Amino acid sequence: MVAKQKDAAPLHNRLAALRAERGLTRADLAHAIGINPQSVGFIERGDYGPSLELALKIARVFGLPVEAIFSLDPLPPLSLQVYGQEPR
Repeated sequence: MVAKQKDAAPLHNRLAALRAERGLTRADLAHAIGINPQSVGFIERGDYGPSLELALKIARVFGLPVEAIFSLDPLPPLSLQVYGQEPR
């Protein structure tokens, strides 16, 4: 379910920030979506891109649309998107 990115553009994500916000460990998220905790780390670091199915499972866990978690472009801080300002 996890595809290695060779020559593809990097896939940016907010996975680590979302996990921290929700108080989830890598193991918690891995269990919820049916993968190995190490794979969660690979996805967070951008070493691997999730399949569409896996991205949808991750989005379901967080109750967010996929594009709020993953992007082909760097993601601005959530505080900037939500509150219109950089964190202090």
